[in-house]
Amino acid sequence: MEIVFLGTGGGRINLIKQIRGTGGFRIDSSSANIHVDPGPGALLSSLAEREDPLGLDAVIVTHNHVDHFSDAMVMIEAMTNYGLKKRGIVIGSKAAMEGRDRSVHGYHQSKVDFAYAAVPGEKKTFSTDKGSFEIEIIAMKHEEETAFGFKISMDGKVVGHITDTEPAEHLGKAFSGCDALVVNCMKPETDKYHGHLTTGDVIAVLKEARPKTCIITHMGLKMMKAGPAKEAERIEKESGVKVIAAKDGMRFKV
Repeated sequence: MEIVFLGTGGGRINLIKQIRGTGGFRIDSSSANIHVDPGPGALLSSLAEREDPLGLDAVIVTHNHVDHFSDAMVMIEAMTNYGLKKRGIVIGSKAAMEGRDRSVHGYHQSKVDFAYAAVPGEKKTFSTDKGSFEIEIIAMKHEEETAFGFKISMDGKVVGHITDTEPAEHLGKAFSGCDALVVNCMKPETDKYHGHLTTGDVIAVLKEARPKTCIITHMGLKMMKAGPAKEAERIEKESGVKVIAAKDGMRFKV
């Protein structure tokens, strides 16, 4: 199993300036290839990194914000063989799938085998052409109220993802048992911002969650200025968990 980072930037300024990409990340394994939060540039980043979008089995949109969904329908077109074959899985927040301003249109939902509006607390098992995976939906605390994180169990490994969220007491316990935990850490501790985690918040989560490895991503400009590697080193020192600051194009074997 491998996690491929197709964009590690976060925040509205970076979204437009593209100092770091905003293409989300892929989880590639023998049972499924899953693209998480394909934001602006996801298609081009996929092609640049030789991550064939035609080989996708699932697309996940954790919440209905443009930096997380803008290329989702393009990736669905690819996953469904240019829209010609009904196949694949789409998992999205309720706002992304069912809301008045939903980003995953009904047309594209009709093209896949399974379209699931995520419900926190639920566990679902999905079958692909190659195997299966289980996803556990975990509530986030964000201005997009139906935003969710998840733990995916597949091929003997558990990969968790904490998307955009404010600190919440349940996060540490909810994300225990992960081989790899990908965390959106947009800000250094000195620059708190509603709806997002700082390095200090991540330390608190990791002290309880205790994943084998944590990878921080979705970093804003002030995080970049502070130095992601330096911030990761501090998180690791204070939490006792191995921490890596993701870079665009980075590959991590789980």
